[in-house]
Amino acid sequence: MMYEVIIHRSSPVMPLHSLAARSLIAGALDQCSPLTLTSLTGVRHKSQGPSVEKCGQMRFITAEAKASAGRLEGKLREKTLTLDTLNPQVKAVEYAVRGPIVIKAGEIERYLEEGGTKPFSEVIKANIGDAHAMGQKPITFLRQVVALCTFPELMDSPSFPEDAKRRARRILQGCGGHSLGSYSASPGVECIRKDIAAYIEQRDEGVPSDWENVYLTTGASDGIMTILRLLVSGKDSSRTGVMIPIPQYPLYSAAISEMDAVQVNYYLDEDNCWALDINELHRSYQAAKQHCQPRVICIINPGNPTGQVQSKKCIEEVLHFAYEENLFVMSDEVYQDNVYAPDCQFHSFKKVLYEMGPEYFNSVELVSFHSTSKGYTGECGFRGGYMEVINMDPEVKAQMVKLLSVRLCPPLAGQAAMDVIVNPPQPEEHTFKQFHQEKSSVLGALAEKAKLTEKILNAVPGIKCNPVQGAMYAFPRIFIPPKAVEEAKALGMQPDMLYCLRLLEETGICVVPGSGFGQKDGTYHFRMTILPSIEKLKVLLGKVRDFHIGFLKEYSGLE
Repeated sequence: MMYEVIIHRSSPVMPLHSLAARSLIAGALDQCSPLTLTSLTGVRHKSQGPSVEKCGQMRFITAEAKASAGRLEGKLREKTLTLDTLNPQVKAVEYAVRGPIVIKAGEIERYLEEGGTKPFSEVIKANIGDAHAMGQKPITFLRQVVALCTFPELMDSPSFPEDAKRRARRILQGCGGHSLGSYSASPGVECIRKDIAAYIEQRDEGVPSDWENVYLTTGASDGIMTILRLLVSGKDSSRTGVMIPIPQYPLYSAAISEMDAVQVNYYLDEDNCWALDINELHRSYQAAKQHCQPRVICIINPGNPTGQVQSKKCIEEVLHFAYEENLFVMSDEVYQDNVYAPDCQFHSFKKVLYEMGPEYFNSVELVSFHSTSKGYTGECGFRGGYMEVINMDPEVKAQMVKLLSVRLCPPLAGQAAMDVIVNPPQPEEHTFKQFHQEKSSVLGALAEKAKLTEKILNAVPGIKCNPVQGAMYAFPRIFIPPKAVEEAKALGMQPDMLYCLRLLEETGICVVPGSGFGQKDGTYHFRMTILPSIEKLKVLLGKVRDFHIGFLKEYSGLE
């Protein structure tokens, strides 16, 4: 909107000098004092008083005022926020999943849409675990409940099953004004928190869960950021160290950078299907104590980007280590429904902690996270999630609730979606058959694609892929010839970034370099999702195979 600045010679209202620093109408400083703003609609209302011309007033628009200020001061006003004044922690943040490769993929997509030609007809984005963007269909029952909550008039429609209506009514009764458009309490809608506690208790075969320890979040990421904010403190050698697995999901390294905490890496054992190694945890912890104070250990199970499912023994060792070293435990369990390997099983950290006995269960501080975005629903856009907080100091918990209240509440549509995930149709309900078929179809297809990905990649010379036991990704190790490594260094980029850029530009396949997740020095990887349809995944893997063989020939002279 443009504004007309009216400068009156009489009836002072506000000293203009108080606005001089804004350079709004610096050219008139020597002529007048007060000002008013009139929208340039071309219509002057009677209440606005006499015309500008009759009062002998001077007229400026903001663009003219800027030009006038520039003539007087020799230059236009400088920006307050520049890269020099930007919070340095923001500049330190990196998030590979939506980084340079993805930006380049978007540019290529637009080029193709505008009629440009490439050796391929489409960009296949295998960079992110966005199930619906990859063609996965929504779970009908979940969408029915959320639709009913969003538009309650549909309660009268015979097209919606009574099972869905019953859940929607219960959720709406817990909302202010019986509307999904209201705020909820900051921890979330009470009946949904109770449903989550009941789900956890059933999942963990009777391990008790108190609904007042459950907090709804805007996706799992929101909860993870909240807990890290509570934990980060101190200066210099007493600064909080955050132990994270390498490879890791870049949310953790980004959050650590933003909060100016200390990242403490512990490496997963690639030769043992990315298992946790207790000796590596001790090595990492002791090394970190030389320059920071490790206070928290983060675990992702099933793993992202590595796709492993940790054994119960591994989890016990981690919890014993945390107990001995007095570490806070953050367990990222958003892929708990995504287990494909027949010899693997998801074990929640909470259940394992309980089974270790009261000495552990009543003392180790543990927060576990879940989300609507993964599993079999893949409802990323609803931004629904929760965290269960165990053994937190009551005074600290009060501070956490205060922090949660600042962001008011998570989206209620996401809370409703989370409720359906923890309170799905039961065998005696009419909707169970369709729900079970859809859920089984999604998880069955993912299991098939996990096997297919491992099989095809391991048949390619110079690529080694561990079994995709769970989650939604493969993280294959790739051999990059020394000549290509030298070229990448000359270009100022990581070798696997060069590899992934070439893969994108030559095949249209968008994957994420392993360097964005962390990896041992001298090793190179990329992360790809297994979410595309079977047909598209076969095309994707075939293109990766052909590209990699060509890449080796180009840089190694191999036949």
